[in-house]
Amino acid sequence: MAFQCLANPEGELATARAAAKAGVGMILSTLATRSIEEVADVGINASPAPLNWFQLYIHRDRGLTQALIERASSAGYKALCLTVDAPLLGRRERDQRNHFSLPSGMQLANISSLSGLGIPHSDTESDLFTYFAHQLDPSITWKDLDWVQSISPLPLVLKGILRADDAIRAIEAGAKAIIVSNHGGRQLDGAISSLNALPEVVDAVAGSADVLVDGGIRRGTDVLKALALGAKAVLLGRPVLWGLAVAGEEGVSHVLQLLRDEIDVSMALCGCRGIQDIEPSLLVQPYKS
Repeated sequence: MAFQCLANPEGELATARAAAKAGVGMILSTLATRSIEEVADVGINASPAPLNWFQLYIHRDRGLTQALIERASSAGYKALCLTVDAPLLGRRERDQRNHFSLPSGMQLANISSLSGLGIPHSDTESDLFTYFAHQLDPSITWKDLDWVQSISPLPLVLKGILRADDAIRAIEAGAKAIIVSNHGGRQLDGAISSLNALPEVVDAVAGSADVLVDGGIRRGTDVLKALALGAKAVLLGRPVLWGLAVAGEEGVSHVLQLLRDEIDVSMALCGCRGIQDIEPSLLVQPYKS
């Protein structure tokens, strides 16, 4: 989730504090408005210590990409989360119409500090579209995972997998975990939903790596469904930003607590004493003639 200072002046720092207090992990975006080090420092002073991962886009400038990886490793991040479903930006017509751009004084904290590079202004496109087109490498292939792992001591997580064959290839390429994701439905209109793609990926991986899922997680029952279909964990996006926009750190904490309470109630009403009791028979199965 990029640009969190658009929702609250504290941005990613508020989210990181709330996540740490709740004992849940946080993935910091390459395009964050607070730096790798700032967010890591929040974790140092929090209890329990958070499980921070760093989300990476591979830039055309491989030196810049390597510098981001090295900073994340040095700052204590626990995994490198490589987004693989966005070699270029999907057609976001609303952003194009409103000429999306960051307000004056707001910057890409991780990128600007390395190269002075910011989001270029465009009179015809959203500034984010222009940034992706000029800075991110659209030619990346599976071979680039070898390069990433050769310079990174962090375990590699691939985000944006929706097919069984891609999941198998990701594991063969060294990924330690997979995030089943369609990028919130914002990349390819009509793509399969993450929840529908999840069972096939879980079956293909067959326990050789952890499988996580995101996209449309709004209530505790959504989490229960994902776990019943084999996910190890879920990722939460927009609800956190809604909480951040309404009440900063307190708002994020409130959203996380609501979700946790709903998970507890959902499990209790399904007769589940613990996570280990959640399994596919809890779900309504499709009718078969």
